[in-house]
Amino acid sequence: MSIPKGKLIAVGGAEDKGTDLEAGEVYRSNLNFFELGILRRVVQEAGGPSARIEIITTASTIPMEVGENYRNAFGKIGCENVDIMHVRTRQDTLNKEYLQRIKTCDAVMFSGGNQLRLSVTDGGTEFLAIMARRYMNEDFLIAGTSAGAMAMSKTMIYEGNATRAHLKGEVKITTGLGFIDSVIIDSHFEKRGRFGRLAQAVATNPSCIGIGLGEDTGMLITGGDKMEAIGSGLVVIIDGHDILHNNIGDIPDGNPISIENLKVHFCEKGNGYVISERKFLMEVSDGAVIKKQVDVE
Repeated sequence: MSIPKGKLIAVGGAEDKGTDLEAGEVYRSNLNFFELGILRRVVQEAGGPSARIEIITTASTIPMEVGENYRNAFGKIGCENVDIMHVRTRQDTLNKEYLQRIKTCDAVMFSGGNQLRLSVTDGGTEFLAIMARRYMNEDFLIAGTSAGAMAMSKTMIYEGNATRAHLKGEVKITTGLGFIDSVIIDSHFEKRGRFGRLAQAVATNPSCIGIGLGEDTGMLITGGDKMEAIGSGLVVIIDGHDILHNNIGDIPDGNPISIENLKVHFCEKGNGYVISERKFLMEVSDGAVIKKQVDVE
């Protein structure tokens, strides 16, 4: 199995974009944002303030506003080489300028919105293939927030009301952008009460690790395997490899699900997880070197 040379940063949404008190603008949900710094970490992993970052607004219904918000936010932390791609249709993915920019940038960041728009618009295109090749073969960063994070994996949740997620069939799954095939990512995890949603997704795909991202919180994934929690909130890991009883395959749609021995881990900033080994890490250094680890078996 090939090990990707690039990195992924999946963000749970509502990541702080800074504040301008003189202008009366307060965007932050966490006063320690600039210390915790998800966007700072994106810039760092992309190569520093001189890195060229492309914002892809496909998922958003307000792409102009979202794109400028990100440009301003990155500017506040010293990154000025930020451009925006308003890829709205599959025809847009054929834009020669966009294809060239994808080939030469240091990082891309997918905005939030509707993750199904991302998979429907980009799936099977050369635009996506270039990103995938660069992620596998180069030190290339792919970041995404909310819908942009959920779409990163091969298996993607695209619909599911949290209040009905305990019922079979209420969580809808399709194929995402496919940068990583061993996880399922959910966003706004705590605020929108999505534990049941991700649990059902994992129970129907127990070979995958579920990653529930709180707001202003993310996971840095290196080598397609090692993960480090970043940001101010909580990351929930759901592991279904050791499920014993699971009634999902035997009950009709609309009936309550029943699952035994689903494993759950909580990660704060600095904790990590090794997907292939299903190991919780107490501390992670530089997204790869483990200072101390605990075997959860």
